[in-house]
Amino acid sequence: MTLTPGGATHRRTLRWQTARVLAVRDETPTARTFRLALPEPRPHLPGQYYALRLTAPDGYSATRSYSVASAPEETGEIELTVERLADGEVSEFLHEVVVPGDELEVRGPIGGFFAWDGTSSALLVGGGSGVVPLMAMLRHARRTGRPDLVRLVVSARSPADLYYADELPGPETLVVYTRQAPPGAGRAVGRLAAADLAPFVRGGEDVFVCGSPGFADAATAALEEVGVPVESIRVERFGPSG
Repeated sequence: MTLTPGGATHRRTLRWQTARVLAVRDETPTARTFRLALPEPRPHLPGQYYALRLTAPDGYSATRSYSVASAPEETGEIELTVERLADGEVSEFLHEVVVPGDELEVRGPIGGFFAWDGTSSALLVGGGSGVVPLMAMLRHARRTGRPDLVRLVVSARSPADLYYADELPGPETLVVYTRQAPPGAGRAVGRLAAADLAPFVRGGEDVFVCGSPGFADAATAALEEVGVPVESIRVERFGPSG
């Protein structure tokens, strides 16, 4: 991946290409992962995203941005996890219409600020669908044999709402349930707190926070409370954009 000195995406990655849908799978009752084959493979960094464009027969188009969930090692293919939003013209189309074999217009990878180079230690904090770009980081660390580089703390409302439930658990991860916890959970339900993050802070690492504006603000405040310098924290906020 080539970045400009300012960290912006190189213009070559901004050309649209037509990707083929290889597979579709459910992550939660409201989230689905789409595996795409790219005719022009472009290496990405964990934390980057792709723009996806739908165009109607009358020429009307709608574009949305989705973080890459897959690791960079999956050359020529990417995975985008999309949450279905009520009245979301793009997310509803993807959930209701798109099947393997279909084609979708995408361009990317895009973004430099929230990208992880995979060589330095990192603390990852995600809320809900905010775990998607962080999962790319965790997968990359595991596939390169360096899971020791990352620590991941995820906040989810319930076990049914946890993305990548079969793959995410491990010694480097913690799931905080805010409304309903599974049987035998060692932590009572409740919002993410400084006490949850403190054991994962090693000092000197880069910190990536991703989630809704409210979650991102609360997580940042909790990180500062346990002594993480604010200049070490990179935040990506998202809001409804169906």
